[in-house]
This record gives sequence, C-alpha cells and structure tokens, in this order.
Amino acid sequence: MLGVLGDEWTLLIAQQALLGVTRYGDFATRLPISHAVLVRRLTAMTADGLLERQPYQERPPRYEYVPTAQGRSLWPVLTAIWEWERRWVPEHAERLPTMHHLGCGSDFSPQVTCQACQQVVTEKDVTASWGPSGSWARSMPAESTRRRSASQAAGRAGLFPQTMEILGNRWSFALLVAAFVGTTRFNDFAGQLGAPPGSLADRLQILTCSGVLDATGGRYLLTEKGRATFPILITALQWAQRWFAAPEGPAVILRHDSCGVAFDAVLSCDQCAAPLRGADVEDRR
Repeated sequence: MLGVLGDEWTLLIAQQALLGVTRYGDFATRLPISHAVLVRRLTAMTADGLLERQPYQERPPRYEYVPTAQGRSLWPVLTAIWEWERRWVPEHAERLPTMHHLGCGSDFSPQVTCQACQQVVTEKDVTASWGPSGSWARSMPAESTRRRSASQAAGRAGLFPQTMEILGNRWSFALLVAAFVGTTRFNDFAGQLGAPPGSLADRLQILTCSGVLDATGGRYLLTEKGRATFPILITALQWAQRWFAAPEGPAVILRHDSCGVAFDAVLSCDQCAAPLRGADVEDRR
C-alpha cells in the first residue's frame, strides 16, 4: 500500500480521476505537474492497477486513463485525507473547501463508524492484532516510495503537505501505527520496527515538529492532531487488505470493543448519519 500510494502526485491524480478527469491534457491542466512526471505517474498507476488505459481516438491514436475498481475504491482514503488536511494543516496556499453530502444536502465531516453496529468509532474503541500474514518486518515495503524532487515541488509544494510526511515515508507510517497501538519510547519503536536509529530519530523529530506527536519525558505520545489521523490509517489499511490480500489470511485483525465483532470501518455523514458513497461527496467552494 505504501509503495503504491506513498506519493503525492499519485494521490492527486487519483483524486482528479475520481472527479471525472480521464485525459492526459486535462490532468496536465488541473495539476501543477511537469509532463515527464505526469507520464511516469500515469504509467505507474496503470501498472499498479489503479487506472486502465483505454483508446478513445484512432487517428492519431489517443488514450484516456479510467479508474479501475481498485482505483475507485480509494475514495474513503482521499476523503479522510481531505478532512484531516482541511482541519489540521494550515500550510495550504488556499484553504481546502468543505465537503457537501448530496444525500442530505448538508455540508459535513466524515466520521468513522462500525459496519456491524453503526456506532461512531475512535482509535480508543478498536483493538488491533497481527493476523496470519502480519508482522512489522513483513508489513514494511522493501524499497523507498516514490517522492517528488525539490524542483518538482517548487510550484505549489505541499498540496497534501503533512499527509505525505506520513504516507510518503515508510518509517513515518510505521511509527504512527506503532504509536496507535501504544508504543511510546525510542528503544521500543526501534525494537519493533527495525528502523535504523538515524532514520527513526529523523522521523520522530518530523512528526513531533508537525504536532502529530508530543515528546515529553522521554516518551512520544499522540497529540489530538495525531489521533485525528485515525480515519486515514484505518481506510488505508482496509484498502490495502482488500487489494493486497495474502493467501494465508489478513495482515492485521481489527475488533470493535463495544460490539465485540470484527471491525469494518464505514465513513458516514456526521449530519444525517448515513453511510457515505463516493459519488455523493462534492466540494463546496
């Protein structure tokens, strides 16, 4: 999941594709992206199964990039990112728009609910354990994820600025997950994740400076802003377990403590409590 989604351009292209953009020229117009980077990302997203390249003109041959079922199912992750960046990250050139729910006609914020009992769920209500295919070592991508160069980012850097500090670096994401399950001390992070000490110290500093963690008394504790990333983590995890399933079973098993059953997260509207559909969410500019 991190290898596929750990890149801001990939997330932004996926966002535009879900809004109905399919042609190269329209992606190039809507995003501050160089042609070389756009070509590489579209090629990679097609190879990764997020987009399908389909011909729409024969002479000369031209193609459009249509979201696959795998690509379309990213909408909860993108919605969770949108909400977190809108509420917690001020470093946007323009404030992100509010979300509007076509189902009830209200501006809204998404909330995580349990599919089984429909209760609103926070990180305190869910117990996580390793499944048959899970371990820290197996869940870490072997290679670094794709990142933009400084020159590429210069135009409008940080369209998802702090989300990419989490999704765009394998150690940051793993640190945050470990923090959610109760890890607080440097040596414990190092022992669980197997991260090089220098990389670990660097990522802890970045997450602390961004206000996601608070370093107090030799411990790294999630702040309110850090806990608010729960919808991003849970929707990304569910997407990963759906599309990158291992034959022996899931990597992570989640249980909702209140109702005692396996936890399947659903994003719901905080105004009408109805489960959200991607097609019913629009921005209100």
